[in-house]
Amino acid sequence: MNASVVTAFAALAGAAIGGFTTLVGSWLQRRAQTRGERLAHYQLRRQELYKEFIELAATLYIDALQSDKPDVSGLMRLYAELSRMRVLSSEAVVVSAEQIVKRITDTYLESNKTFPQLRQMAETGLLDPLRNFSESCRAESERLGFGPPD
Repeated sequence: MNASVVTAFAALAGAAIGGFTTLVGSWLQRRAQTRGERLAHYQLRRQELYKEFIELAATLYIDALQSDKPDVSGLMRLYAELSRMRVLSSEAVVVSAEQIVKRITDTYLESNKTFPQLRQMAETGLLDPLRNFSESCRAESERLGFGPPD
């Protein structure tokens, strides 16, 4: 074989390998970027869902503490939020949310609380039924690489 043919073949093979390597590298980079964008999008959806759930649960819990007449439409909205969580969230978050819903429904069956009783509940931490839920949400975010802002 002629030396010039070998040299030309080597140059073409090198160019092809270099082009292929660049193509694969670009594809892998784009794939990682797309995955990161998708994870960030789902994280934003979860944050909005958790915000809505927390606001609604807090409103219903205080209503349950002060009334024995359940807010059925509010409870149904809370169950709808819980169902949305089953699609987007980890098992730990869903279990924590289910515990909150159960606590709210059980609280409607209890006697109404007076302000001194509410104050005592606040001092003992019983007035914060959302703590475990918020901690589960934070752990989920950290596990996914979306920790709290610095």
